Amino acid sequence: MPELLPGSDAALRARARQVIPGGLWGHLNAAKLPEGYPQFFAEAEGCRLRDVDGRETIDFMCSWGPIVLGHKHAVVEAAARAQAERGDTMNGPAPVLVELAELMVQMIPHADWILLGKNGTDATTACVTIARAATGRRKILVARGSYHGAVPWCSPSVAGVTAEDRAHLIQFDYNDTDSLDRAVAEAGADFAGIIVTAFRHDFARDQELATADFARHARQVCDTTGAALILDDVRAGFRIDLAGSWEPLGVRPDLSAYSKAIANGHPLAAMAGGERFREAATQVYTTGSFWCGAVPMAAALATLQELKRIDGPERMRAMGQRLRDGLAILARRHNLAVNQTGPAQMPLMTFVGDVDWKMGDAFCSEALRHGAYFHPRHNMFLSCAHGEADIDAALVAAEAGFAAVKRSIG
Repeated sequence: MPELLPGSDAALRARARQVIPGGLWGHLNAAKLPEGYPQFFAEAEGCRLRDVDGRETIDFMCSWGPIVLGHKHAVVEAAARAQAERGDTMNGPAPVLVELAELMVQMIPHADWILLGKNGTDATTACVTIARAATGRRKILVARGSYHGAVPWCSPSVAGVTAEDRAHLIQFDYNDTDSLDRAVAEAGADFAGIIVTAFRHDFARDQELATADFARHARQVCDTTGAALILDDVRAGFRIDLAGSWEPLGVRPDLSAYSKAIANGHPLAAMAGGERFREAATQVYTTGSFWCGAVPMAAALATLQELKRIDGPERMRAMGQRLRDGLAILARRHNLAVNQTGPAQMPLMTFVGDVDWKMGDAFCSEALRHGAYFHPRHNMFLSCAHGEADIDAALVAAEAGFAAVKRSIG
């Protein structure tokens, strides 16, 4: 075995395996990615990453979603530094807590109040708990295959999870109103709420935008029964629409969960709710040792103000569409059939007939070698730092990826 260079990606992986179960946890484990993907990174700026081995790539994962303005965004980092100089985790919150909550209530039409946390799982779990507290009921309807966090009630893993953890969940099929109605009937008088993602972004399958009929039907069902409509906007929030991802569909939830893009990489989550659920939100015990940290709140305030100033969702949509159009041209040039699904700001490209993911893996590995960090199975993310030149450079890398796929299939 060759000697590993100290500080190299290979050396750090070997050291990590000795002190961290599996070398790293969850979806961030690069061992689950195609060959050649780095695990450890040295620096990032704008839409560029540099790994510990010195390779620079154009980043289309954006830290799996949190980077919405670009790595090391000057305005956000200045706000964070200024707050850090005054104080961060103190005996209570800084004034920026109120400023951020006021801004979010102003931006999000369905929000009359805001609670803050740290992770998307904090937010979805709190929304479910508030729905149960407000209705006095237990049953929560979830779309089959949807991801809502990493705790027993909703984790995709069954290890360490008991049947009792999920005893009051009832599944339905996303975008299927008949399936939803059957789940509502099964819940009966114990129906507390529906939790649903902004669009179907299940791992390792083509994405599916929510239809207006489905979203409106979910709203009508909750209005009729008194249950809560919970929008899990953790992944899509502030990329599709600053007012809420279902606002373009004309549907407003009772409760919504945010995280990822809210503070451009600083750890923060938020729960937004309507007046009907305010009292229940005061009764549910939601807290954490670091939940009043002021630095992430200052970063979030700056992030949301900047997204509003530059119309961030439209900027990301335009660059995402440029990427999508370019990939379509390249696929046709190489006589390869692909599916491009999801919103342009959060794209996924898969190869038709690629049941074992070998084509997607070959594409991504070769594109990575040529400077573009794509993902073969998880939706990707655009940021406001992606410009036309970055997209065009990524398409050059994609050209190499398509050529590699063509070679792999003869």
